[in-house]
Amino acid sequence: MSVNHYENFPVASVLCPPAIRPAVVAIYHFARTADDLADEGDTGAEERLADLAAYRADLIAIYADQAPGARWAGVFEPLARRRTQFDLPAPLLHDLLDAFEQDVHNPPYADRPALLDYCRRSANPIGRLLLHLYGVKDGDALRQADAVCTALQLINFWQDLSVDGPRQRQYVPEADLREHGVSRAELQACADSPRSRALVRALCQWARALMHEGAPLALRIPGRAGWELRLVVQGGLRILERIERMDHASLARRPKLTAADLPVLAWRAARMRRAGA
Repeated sequence: MSVNHYENFPVASVLCPPAIRPAVVAIYHFARTADDLADEGDTGAEERLADLAAYRADLIAIYADQAPGARWAGVFEPLARRRTQFDLPAPLLHDLLDAFEQDVHNPPYADRPALLDYCRRSANPIGRLLLHLYGVKDGDALRQADAVCTALQLINFWQDLSVDGPRQRQYVPEADLREHGVSRAELQACADSPRSRALVRALCQWARALMHEGAPLALRIPGRAGWELRLVVQGGLRILERIERMDHASLARRPKLTAADLPVLAWRAARMRRAGA
């Protein structure tokens, strides 16, 4: 990401069309700040939920053409300007807040549909907001954007298993744990084993299939935005490749991309027109 933190959201990169860059930055800061309220620091769940409720009240205020409070004025005043300029859909922003509130509760996910429902609110609104800024609104594009965003969210989860375990944040569905004979306690202890590696392999295959499902969207978006999306797709696939090269031992250590990966990503992005993702 070009502004480093909020998962799956390349912000204001050199490829982002200048006309929409201020709106992208405003959406990013809205999402980043809310995510920090839900997940950073040492405050308890009750205080986090109260902060998110106050944050949502400011969102409601700017959509009612009222001034936000002073606490997050640096977030909501720019967002209010871009909301008016681009007619940003309020439900997508509220979906993000719903997901952050769910993170505070840190619930287990019974199965893949339950985790996909979380991704529908935590990740997919970002893709839909970007498509809105690009003026792309047809159903196929929205479905492909959802597939890419959900894939990126899942890839982030499987990349971060060694980080999330000690924090007792686990997104692996209970049904997948049972299928591979891995306990939640083993995940939290980051206990690497043949069973856990088989689990990670299956989860990565799921994420890869979703990414390939959505990848054709990158060939539909014109200009610099399309190139940025190609790089996003290839970055996600490259992380999966890194996990595969570790024999799916991402419970033991976190794979990451470096500057040395950039030429590979650029080359693969350029080839997508001829060879797909």
